[in-house]
Amino acid sequence: MWKSFCVAAGIFACILGAELLIIDSAVIVPVQGGAPETFTAPDWAPWALLSVGAATIMHFVALPARGSSGQPPYHGR
Repeated sequence: MWKSFCVAAGIFACILGAELLIIDSAVIVPVQGGAPETFTAPDWAPWALLSVGAATIMHFVALPARGSSGQPPYHGR
């Protein structure tokens, strides 16, 4: 379960990094009135998200599946 969660987090980070490369700023509208705020990401944020997401995906895809080494899986007994 943790492997699939980490792969999903890596995919999310890559998608968010790609979106930040495309847009310059985003306007965030508050739910209960008030003035809208503008979000502008720093220049390093898209590249950091893309690299961390790609490294996470590659790391967890390279991990072997449980029990694929020919030995039975360890159950902690």
